[in-house]
Amino acid sequence: MTISPFFLDLRSAYQSEMDDLRFDSEGRDVLRQRLAEKRKEIDFLLQMMALSPEMVAVIFHQGFNFKSPAVMNHLLGHAPEVFPAWSSVAEGIELTPWAQDLADVILKAPGGEQFLTVAAGLEFMAGQPGAALAARGGHDESDEDEDDEEDDGDDGLMVLDSDGDGGDDQSGDTRAKQEAGADWLVDQGFDRKDR
Repeated sequence: MTISPFFLDLRSAYQSEMDDLRFDSEGRDVLRQRLAEKRKEIDFLLQMMALSPEMVAVIFHQGFNFKSPAVMNHLLGHAPEVFPAWSSVAEGIELTPWAQDLADVILKAPGGEQFLTVAAGLEFMAGQPGAALAARGGHDESDEDEDDEEDDGDDGLMVLDSDGDGGDDQSGDTRAKQEAGADWLVDQGFDRKDR
């Protein structure tokens, strides 16, 4: 089983979005509060579904219960043009009541079914350890550092520690991505973070 380039690219962006939401400027974990606030902005988020699905998909964090991993594994191998219908994906998923309410709103919007398919795929991957994704044929930056995975214990999301022990053994690819992210933030008006 392979993971499509579409999901591999979005997986990284989704994880970055979760990381951005997780901590405030003082290092406190504020993920739950920020997700609750974001869920209240559903009307605005509907406008972003096609452009930045990873930024909207986070509202479903912990909203899916994956009853059939085989359905999700099948989905992850597809590009958006050939996604299975949402109804077939939904058969393997149980949504929490609050997530079902959000899904009902999204399904009424143009592109809602495809977006929910993407959101389910991203949330499924977020809950999978890096080694499990690699076994399915997907590339994961943390394959070399499997032991550095941490479970934060309170929200079920596997946190992949991309810089390991902070040593000098970071891969060039990881470093390049971090530098590109820092450059993007500077372009958006943020100060460069000193290491």
